[in-house]
Amino acid sequence: MKIALFATGGTFDKEYNELNGNLYFKKTHLAEMLELGRSRVSVRIQVLMMKDSLDMTTADRQAIATACQQAKEKRIVITHGTDTMEKTACFLGKTVTDKTVVLTGAMVPYKFGSSDGLFNLGSALALVQVLPPGVYVAMNGRYFMWNSVTKNRDIGAFEEKPSTAKSSKRRRI
Repeated sequence: MKIALFATGGTFDKEYNELNGNLYFKKTHLAEMLELGRSRVSVRIQVLMMKDSLDMTTADRQAIATACQQAKEKRIVITHGTDTMEKTACFLGKTVTDKTVVLTGAMVPYKFGSSDGLFNLGSALALVQVLPPGVYVAMNGRYFMWNSVTKNRDIGAFEEKPSTAKSSKRRRI
């Protein structure tokens, strides 16, 4: 089973400019991360864009949805910025219904060395292989349905939306 692995940018792939302190995009780190994690999963890596998720537009989200719909693979992992990941998940949840799509990201850039990105990528790759068709977010060792996830900016973690937390089971991996 081959998995499509789409990069869209976000903190996951940011680099740090030591001269001016700015974060910027150079290239995706996905191949390096898979090698470091000794992944044996068959993937096809495709860079869709390298953007901060705060700069994403409806057209960008449509491009992601189109890439998902046109992919030959039935299982897709998308690396995405955490600031608007839930917005993209909602967009995809309404437009991509016949594939298993897992969005993931990082709170700290991979190149910083203390990133949660490697763990989140591994979790997303495992989850995309076992979850039924649908759109999910995988962060912090948990997964969430596209319509029940929110980023809690106070604690820097993803969690279930309060309105859905009471009615659904808690999901941990």
